[in-house]
Amino acid sequence: MKTRILITGLAFVSAISFGQKKEIKKAEKAVKSNEYSEALTYLGEAEAMLGSADNDMKAEFYAVKGEALLGSAGSDFKKLKGAAEAFSTSISLNPKIESEISEQLQNLRATLINSAIKDQNAQQYKMATDKLYTSYMVTKKDTSDLYFAAGNAVNGQDYDTAIKYYQMLLDLGYTGATKEFVATSKETGQVEAFENENIRNIAVKSGEFIKPESRVTESRKGEILRNMTLIYIERGDTEKAKALIKTARAENPDDVFLMRADADMSYKMGDNARYNELMEKIVASDPENPELYFNLGISNDQLGNQEKALEYYNKALELRPDYEAALINLAALKLSGEDKIVEEMNSLGNSAADNKRYDELKKQREQSYKEALPYLEKARAINPSNQNVLKYLMNIYSQIGEDAKYKETKAKLEALEAQG
Repeated sequence: MKTRILITGLAFVSAISFGQKKEIKKAEKAVKSNEYSEALTYLGEAEAMLGSADNDMKAEFYAVKGEALLGSAGSDFKKLKGAAEAFSTSISLNPKIESEISEQLQNLRATLINSAIKDQNAQQYKMATDKLYTSYMVTKKDTSDLYFAAGNAVNGQDYDTAIKYYQMLLDLGYTGATKEFVATSKETGQVEAFENENIRNIAVKSGEFIKPESRVTESRKGEILRNMTLIYIERGDTEKAKALIKTARAENPDDVFLMRADADMSYKMGDNARYNELMEKIVASDPENPELYFNLGISNDQLGNQEKALEYYNKALELRPDYEAALINLAALKLSGEDKIVEEMNSLGNSAADNKRYDELKKQREQSYKEALPYLEKARAINPSNQNVLKYLMNIYSQIGEDAKYKETKAKLEALEAQG
């Protein structure tokens, strides 16, 4: 009796297995004919019997499901995510299948990444984050997808997700440093990177490129630690920020990104003296970077070191003459003593000594206007739509008696305000 039951049971399992395989094969055939809805129908019938299947058959099932979902997805993220999950499950059940579906995996990643770029450009950071993370999770090998997912989470101010992804990258030992194959274009003189060594060599043999070289791109670890530090500061967790940057700096004391993280942390915590000290070191490592001098100008201005601030702003402009923010800050620095001058002028009486002092202060005030004016006029030439600059200029033109320029600037400002 027991033997009969056992034989019947085996026959039943065999029948189910045969039915599963039949439906999966039908689905495969439908996929090849681009009949994706039909394929999903067959797979739905097979899925009900999937519990008794072996891992190889399950892997085949999920691979076909991934193809069907990918083929029918278009821009539907729900289906793209379903395809990613199906492919991932298939590979986990049978790692050998990854090579068989490599083309589909590439197509899926390309679709997700291109869609994520569009979302990022449209400032849809949450969607971009989800798509890039989904791309990473397919095989968990393309760690750059996880890195860019974390970056979009930062842009979307989803700091919990950003910290989670950054920590995953650190745990994986990710640096982002990769070997590049480069050569110099004869036509432009620019160094260009190639997809691989063979393509680079072909370009050199063609005679259009010279000086074939290989180089390693800069590590992203410092940037990751810097971003994590700033997130902890933003969340008010200064102890975690300090501990993280202390450990990171000890490991890589000359890493410029980490120095920037330490400097940013010092600045946010109000330690401008340490900020200046660190920024000086950073400037020494990148002396042609105008942004560094601009930031030093701001911190020195806040510390009351106006001469130093002027020096740094001028250096930033020397490196980038059209640096609008530096021009505006320089003008503001020239005008920074105006409030005290006006306050003293208002406090004076009518004595001869007071009248003399009033005239002296008036000349000082006019001199500050004249010193600030060229910077503001240049800033307006760079960006004619900056309403704050126009307001500054209106005030100065009014004070120094430039009535025609005052009226012209006032009209431009009113026109911009009318545009909304």
